[in-house]
Order: sequence, then C-alpha cells, then structure tokens
Amino acid sequence: MAFTVVDPVAGVRLAEYPTMTAAEVAAVVDAADHAFRSWSRGASPGERAVPLARAAQLMREHRDELADIIVREMGKSRAEAGWEVDWAVDHFAWAAENVEMLTADIPLHSDPGVRQVLRPAPLGAVLAIIPWNFPIMNVVRIVAPNLAVGNTVMVKPAPQCPESAAAVERILREAGLPDGACTTLYAEVDQIPAVIADRRVVGVSITGSRRAGMSVAETAGRHLTRVSLELGGSDPFVLLSTDDMDGLIEGAFWMRNFNSGQVCCAAKRFIVMDDLYEEFLAALVSRMRGCVTGPPDAEGVEVCGLSSLVAAERLQAQVDRAVEQGARVVCGGGRQGTFYEPTVLVDVAPGTAAYEEELFGPVAVVHRVADEAAAIAVANDTPYGLGARVFTTDLAQGERVADLLESGMVAINADLGGGPGVPFGGIKDSGSGRIGGIVGAHEFVNLKVLSIAS
Repeated sequence: MAFTVVDPVAGVRLAEYPTMTAAEVAAVVDAADHAFRSWSRGASPGERAVPLARAAQLMREHRDELADIIVREMGKSRAEAGWEVDWAVDHFAWAAENVEMLTADIPLHSDPGVRQVLRPAPLGAVLAIIPWNFPIMNVVRIVAPNLAVGNTVMVKPAPQCPESAAAVERILREAGLPDGACTTLYAEVDQIPAVIADRRVVGVSITGSRRAGMSVAETAGRHLTRVSLELGGSDPFVLLSTDDMDGLIEGAFWMRNFNSGQVCCAAKRFIVMDDLYEEFLAALVSRMRGCVTGPPDAEGVEVCGLSSLVAAERLQAQVDRAVEQGARVVCGGGRQGTFYEPTVLVDVAPGTAAYEEELFGPVAVVHRVADEAAAIAVANDTPYGLGARVFTTDLAQGERVADLLESGMVAINADLGGGPGVPFGGIKDSGSGRIGGIVGAHEFVNLKVLSIAS
C-alpha cells in the first residue's frame, strides 16, 4: 500500500508515497533516538529556539505553496488553507519565543534550608499520529512544543496527506534542525504497534477517532508508554439568551461550518431555550441555505466538499439513519460527490445514533429545551467532552453553566480559543492529555522533583 494524494473534487490520483518497510521504520526510530542525544543535551533552550523561529519565517515565505498542498490533499478552501498555515506559523513562533519558560524550573513549597523545584527534562522520541483535517497545523502543534523542550518527533501522517508532513520536515531541515529530530514516518496501521513498543519511543500523541485512540492507548498501555489522546467531539452550543440574534447566527454558522464542518471542536449540537428556538432555527436555516458553496478555489466560498468521497458517503449514511430513527431534515440533506449540503436536523431523540455520534461535516442538530437545567442536561448527555460554548446576556449565569458542563474547554459568549499558548483537549470519549501551552509541552517531559539543600 502507499500514502496517496487524491484530489477530493476531481477524484484524480495526484501522487503516491510508498509505505516504509520494517527496516526503514526501524531506521527512523534509530535516527530519532540518535538525534535526541544531541538535541536535548548538546543544545541549550536558546539554541533550540533558533531553528523554530527560522521555521516560522520560512513558513511565512512559503505560505501559498503550503496552502496549495492542503487544498490538494483534503479540499479545504484556499482562504482557510492560508489561515491554517498562519496558525502553524504562530505555533512555531510561540515555541521559539517561550522555550525558556517551557524548560524553566517550577518552584515548589520548600522546607527551611531546602529549595525544591520541578525541573522539566525531555524524555526522548515521540510518535505523533496526525489526522487529515488540519494536515499542517496538526503536525506543527505537536512538533513545535516537543522540539522546544528537547524531545524529537516522528510524524505519521494521515494516508491522504503525506505531502503536508513532508513539507514541514523539509522546512525544519532548511531551518537548521538536526537530521532525525523531526522525521516523517510513512507507516501503515499494522506497523505502529512495533514503534510504540520500542523502549526508545517515550510517548505517542494521536489526534483521531475514538476507535483509533482506543487501539493506540491499548498498545501504549501494554508497554507503559505515555499517551495523549485527542479524539473528537460533539460539542454543545448552549443558547440561553441574546440581544444580538444576527451576530449570534453568524457566529453559529462559522462555529459549525468552518473547514466544511470537519473540525473536532466545532459546535455540532445547538441547544436553544424555548422562547428563542423558533427565531434561532429560522435564522440558522436561512444562513445555511444562503451560504456560498463551491470548489476550494471559488471566490468567497464558505462551504466546500468534504475531504473524500468516503467521508461524504459516511455523513450521508449518518443523516439517512437519523431520519429513519425519527429526525427531521429542515434544510439540506443532499449530496453530490464529495459535496454535502449544509444541513439542519431537528427532532433528534435520545437513544438514536445521531444523538450520540459525531457528525463530521456541515450538519447542525438543533434541540429545544425548557430551562437552564434542561440545557445542561442535554449538553452533558453525550459520550464526548471536548469543547462547549455558552451564550447568555447574564455573565454570572454563563460561568455557573460553564462550571457544570462536562468539557475540557468552555467559551462564554465567544468561540473556543485556539492560540498556541492555550491547552487544547477534552475528557470522556474525547480523550485525555492536552496539546498546546505549557500543559501540552509537558505531556512528554519528566517533571523531576529536585531538592537542593542550602
């Protein structure tokens, strides 16, 4: 088998990257382990910052080229692909600017005559398993902080996105990163357990499906390998009150449909108070019906096709099953090739598949609730717990509700923050561990307790 780039719009095969042999995979692990010795011990934090800062600069210079790769691999609009590159630049720049903070001692309470600190120490080679929906951003947000703290990284890209990972590796090499410190691993699923089992691989970070996360966690557990799991979500958007329905609808549209709805932390379930339900539903349906659709390079396009025919067929099957189980399609529901119409579902009942599963595409589910308590109950009635959003004119109510929502991240009257210094991750079936910020950077370090007697 091979890692294959297929144009999502035309269905044309554009490039193939051969799967590595077992010997080639072993060579990548050897190189990552060898590079760790010099990268973690031979380079100071300040010296590690240099290629990270240079990588940010090179990504800015090659922004259009990198955006083209994203469009070619997974069909994102050209504008959104450019924004993805910008976010990746920010992550490299943040890691470079904050490398001293990420590696600094963390003071602890000390007894008289003894100073105690937590001293972050890198552990070794980390395996990063990357999904297809943000093929450059998802690479950089794992690679940048791990390189900053002194680890090395092997990047296993999604099967349809081999060029993105290769482009990041190429930029880091040009920026001066030592050979082996960041390497693309073209390995099949059945080759991954052997990599995780290697004692030189100290951790594995996966962003992907619940099923994939369970498999990786099971293997990691057998070998006591650290693991960080980001496994998607079915995020609630809780509307309690508003004095700006037009602005709220525009935000709701983008929180559901950015990247054609293929975002793990997108708002997917809209939970609306009874007195606002009809107005909200009508306005959201109008915005979904009137949005600009088309191919990735179309002027002003807001919703493109999905990343592959398989993804579109899977979403269609989910919506068809929802209707069979009693849901009603208010708008959309049609598919042409990889394009799935922006869709609104109502009457999705507890116990049905669509009530619990993640709909990975431009499909919004709208629920009507009677009061705050009911809104919280519906929001939490999901296997997932990645992000949540609460909208209200009463900030005290917003914080009260946010405290009761079972999510790793909650935003009040805003979208979720996704900056490089902000930890990202969830609970329940959305996974464990965090990506980003000092918390994410410390997922694969030894926070060594150091006691120093005066």
